[in-house]
Amino acid sequence: MDKEIKIALAAEKKQEGENPPDKPGSISFSPKLVALLADEVAKTVVKRLPKINRQNGKKKKKANKPKIENGIFLDTSAIIDGRIFDVIALGLLNGYFVILESILLELKHIADSQDMVKRERGRKGLEYLEKLKKAKGVKVVVFNEKQEQALGLDKLKEVDERLIKAAKEEKGKVITCDYNLEKKASIGGVIAVNVNTLANVLKVIAVPGESLHISLAHKGKDPTQGVGYLDDGTMIVVENAGIEIGKEVDVVVSRVIQTTAGRILFAKKM
Repeated sequence: MDKEIKIALAAEKKQEGENPPDKPGSISFSPKLVALLADEVAKTVVKRLPKINRQNGKKKKKANKPKIENGIFLDTSAIIDGRIFDVIALGLLNGYFVILESILLELKHIADSQDMVKRERGRKGLEYLEKLKKAKGVKVVVFNEKQEQALGLDKLKEVDERLIKAAKEEKGKVITCDYNLEKKASIGGVIAVNVNTLANVLKVIAVPGESLHISLAHKGKDPTQGVGYLDDGTMIVVENAGIEIGKEVDVVVSRVIQTTAGRILFAKKM
């Protein structure tokens, strides 16, 4: 207890002995002692206040920093492409889908483009995101400007770099259609799935000698050739089928050619 309070209490006891109270059992304190006690209580309260403030400050700091582990970060190219949303609709992918504010701004900029094709693709991408919000088993999270600052993304100029850093910090994956972004992410230690690569992996594997039933859509470079397509979009060139356009025919695969655009099958009528 404070020295001044002890002295004041001693003085109170001495005074009480010399001048006993009028009513037995009643206790009275002088204004000086009351003031000293009030001052001591105030000091104790003030000492505790900084701890409370520091705790509140830490809580606020944590609230500003997002933490979504194993999230799926969508790139602008994947959003515009749209095929990944069909995969999500099948239920193959679920959980948190993260859209950076910088990605959203880039998408809006494309949607406002003077180029009619770009404008249409940008608006389509925004529609895909709107539908994604309503999908079951999926939660769409948009990192706003403050959340990007919490991850230090505001220090990076390129959107690709921001996306890779965010995915790395949150231990997530990147979905893209951009080959260069895929390689950058891989070098940065982030898993990146290219939708084009995924589509090629899922294509029907046809080998020489396999029989297929297809519809011929148009003629090939050679007028004697007929061209058809499998369900996955793989082109089949059928020899001596130029007069069969618009018809369904049975063919046998004779050879397979791999190109940068995909595979092309050559076949003969059965």
